[in-house]
This record gives sequence, C-alpha cells and structure tokens, in this order.
Amino acid sequence: MIHSANKRFLIILVLLWAISAFSRDWAQWRGPFFNGSTDEKDLPASWSAAEGTKWVSALPGPSGATAIVSNGRVFVTSMVKGTGGYAALCFDEKTGGQLWRKDVGSDSRSFPRNNLCSPSPVADGNSVFFLYGNGPLVAFDFAGNELWSRDIEKEHGNLALQFGYSSSPLLWGDKLYILVIRRDTPYRRPEAAGPLDSFMLALNPKSGRTIYKHVRKTNAFDEGMETYSTTLPFERNGRIELLNTGGDFVTAHDPATGEELWRFEYWTQKVRDTRIIPSLVAGEGIVFGSKHKHNGVFALQPPAGDGPAKLLWEFDDAAPDAGTPLFYNGRLYVFDGIMRGKVVTCFEPKTGRQLWQSTLGGHGRGPWWASLTAGDGKMYCICETGEVVVLKAGDEKLEVLFETKYDEGPIQSSIAIANGCLFIRTAENLYCIGK
Repeated sequence: MIHSANKRFLIILVLLWAISAFSRDWAQWRGPFFNGSTDEKDLPASWSAAEGTKWVSALPGPSGATAIVSNGRVFVTSMVKGTGGYAALCFDEKTGGQLWRKDVGSDSRSFPRNNLCSPSPVADGNSVFFLYGNGPLVAFDFAGNELWSRDIEKEHGNLALQFGYSSSPLLWGDKLYILVIRRDTPYRRPEAAGPLDSFMLALNPKSGRTIYKHVRKTNAFDEGMETYSTTLPFERNGRIELLNTGGDFVTAHDPATGEELWRFEYWTQKVRDTRIIPSLVAGEGIVFGSKHKHNGVFALQPPAGDGPAKLLWEFDDAAPDAGTPLFYNGRLYVFDGIMRGKVVTCFEPKTGRQLWQSTLGGHGRGPWWASLTAGDGKMYCICETGEVVVLKAGDEKLEVLFETKYDEGPIQSSIAIANGCLFIRTAENLYCIGK
C-alpha cells in the first residue's frame, strides 16, 4: 500500500510531467520532452532577413548555452566580449526588447572552444536559474530581482573539467538539481586540499538551500571521470528516476533522496580520456547514451525489477562527440557533425535498425557542435561557422529543406523552439524566426 504522502508526491510528479508534455515553452535546454523535440506545428521551413525574422536583439558576447523560453520571456546567458565578465539577460518573447541584464561576475580563465557560459538557464514560469562555469548559481524572478545566489565551486571545490564546466541545471518537481561529475584533481586553480568528489546536489529553488548532496562513485580515472552532460528525468515502473552519464557509467537516482537505484557500466576498458559531452536521451522506455569521442551510441533497457539493465544494441559508425542524439516521433536521430563527413543516421529505437544514413555533403563547413532539435516534421541545426540547415524528419531519407547562414560565429548553441518560433543564438545576436 502506498503511504498517503508518497501517493501525493507521485500525483504531483505525474501532473508536472503532463504540464511539461503539453507546454509550448522551451524551459530547459532539451525542450519540453527532454529529448530535443516539441509537438509544435506550423514551424518555419525557410526564412530571410526580410521575411520570417520577427526580431533581432544584440548580445554582449558568445555562449554555448541554449536560449530558454518561459511564460513570455526569453533568457540568455552570455559572456561580455573583450572582458572576463558574464551576464544574465531577459528579453520580451514577442518584441525582442531587452527587459533586464544582470552582470553576474567575472573570471579570467578560458578554455578551447568553450567559455564560462555553456550551462543553459532553466525556468519555471516565475523564476529563472543561471549557472556559470566557475561556479556561481543565481536565481532571479521574472522582473529581474535576485532571489538568492550560491557559489558551487567555492562551496565544493574546483569544478575540474578540462574544457570548462558545462552541465545545465535541471528543474524537476520541487527541486533544482546541479550535477558535478569531475576529475578528482584540478587542472588549474583553485587548488584542492585532497581528492575531489563527484556529486548531484538537490536544492530548494525558492531559497537555494541544499536538500541533499549525493556523492557519485566511479572507477574511471583522469579525464574519464568528467562529464559535460545534464541530468535526465526518466519514467520507469510508474515513478520518475534521474539519470546521469559519465565516468564510464549510467546511473539512476531517486529524485527525493539522490539514492542510487541502479547503474550500468557502458565502458569497461579503463582509459584516460573517456569523458562524455552528450546528455542521455530517452524514448519508448529506452535510454540512449553516447560514448566518448565518436566511440559509439548505445540503447539501454533499464531494469525490469531488481535485475540488471540490458544493452539492446550499439552503433559505432558516425557517432557524435558533442551533439546529444534527438528522439522525435518514434525515431532516434544521431548526428556526427565533425569526424565522418557530417553524417545523420535515423534508427528504429527498439531494434537499432538503420532506416537511413546520409551526409550533409556541402551543407555547412562545420564543425557542428550544436544538437539537433525538432518539431512539425522538421529538424534544425546550426554549425560553428553559422550555417543553419532545416532537414526533413522521417523514415525515408535525408532531405535538406532549407539552408541559410549567419556570419556571427563561433556558435555552439542549439536552436530552441517555442510558440511557433525558432530562437537562434549566435555570438552576436539572438534571432526569433517565425510567421
């Protein structure tokens, strides 16, 4: 028999899941379904500066973070070009007018092809949460009033990722989750007095108070201990689990306590550099993960009861290094935009059967660091040098519907989709594309 308090908790989770599923906002970096897709219709198939561009708003500098759309607001995190400063910005969704800007901090550290603004914000319609690569975590209300702030690095030690901390916060239920899966010794200052741990923090989003800290163990070493990915909520056996990847393992956790429920070791040969950039994605009860540096994609059947998770299939050709796979309309799309000629592969998710595989050919010089996003039968992506492609989603073949370019690189941000519009973030501007 389910205890009444637990029953109420389950009902709340189901309601929150339903709200997320039918929301038209893009309130966290992989969208309303946590898989890179939306159920939006009538989305742009082509546009130009004169037709289809609703507004353009200037940004102070680059960022790898995705624009977040929530309750009529668009939130962007940004470096301030020419300085070590970084800022939180809010725009009106309809007009693009800047409603507020908060200069959060400054830091001199730099990373190849990355900066301190890679974590995407997350919002709940009333509050928004910004996390930065050197540790500051700041909550604002939608009017721009600071609610609270923390400094994850000062409290828990050097974030210790070779190319800069990049995991985005997750807002789920009544908690804000912060993931730090890192090397046990720093690459650079600040120094550590002893070995650093990896962990998942659960915070009260209203106060910023720590609810729990769960330490996550691994037998990986050196760079293999690191992940740049984001926590994924996953429904199994009528309950929500939080999934994390990195350190050669997929782990599942109880959202209420952080307790580890199960784990799967996807890489058993211990080598120095098995760091993970892509996040997990789920669909049809299956979890899809990526290995390090183009070493493959795998499909995982979570435990049916107390038994082990089961590996369903693996794919090691044209696998991504950075881009998170897309699950859309019952299909899994994997995009290697760097190594093997910009190849997109479409899979039947349960069997791993390839429905098609094709290259983008001459479309976009690349590299493509951004992840595919999708809606209305279309897939969208942008490469570092600014080429945008619109692809047809489906079982038949790769078809490029449209291509354009923004000479405003470098660009690593994925394209957000909300309320009939695309939100494209370059190193200089934020674009709203729609009818």
